Amino acid sequence: MRKRMIAGWGLAAMALSGCMPAEMPGQRDGRALFLSYCAECHGATAEGNGPLARSLETAPKNLTLISVRHGNRFPRAEILSTIDGYARSDSAGPGMPEFGELLEGDLVPLDTGDGRMTPTPRKLVALLEYLESIQAGR
Repeated sequence: MRKRMIAGWGLAAMALSGCMPAEMPGQRDGRALFLSYCAECHGATAEGNGPLARSLETAPKNLTLISVRHGNRFPRAEILSTIDGYARSDSAGPGMPEFGELLEGDLVPLDTGDGRMTPTPRKLVALLEYLESIQAGR
């Protein structure tokens, strides 16, 4: 049991060892990804008013109000699951595309709220952190 635990910690350390703060994605990276992947529906200001919004069966959500809709907390794990396609449901909205390209590339450590650093695709982290930064009342 102890050997397994040590081996597990060793693998986790190796997975995160190449992730230095200087390599972490920045807010500008997240904004650029947002404009590329999300603005057509959610709008450049993320308020749900993109050029394609009116043509959609279900209106895109105002992404600046995520925290407001969740009791003034930003649900990182839930938002990641919505973006990466793992949580496909009516709450994500019918027609919400999957963004497989955001899952490509190197991994960086991310705490989604459980106190554990999880290797997560860099682009996904950048987009998540951008969305977190634009919440109303911040």
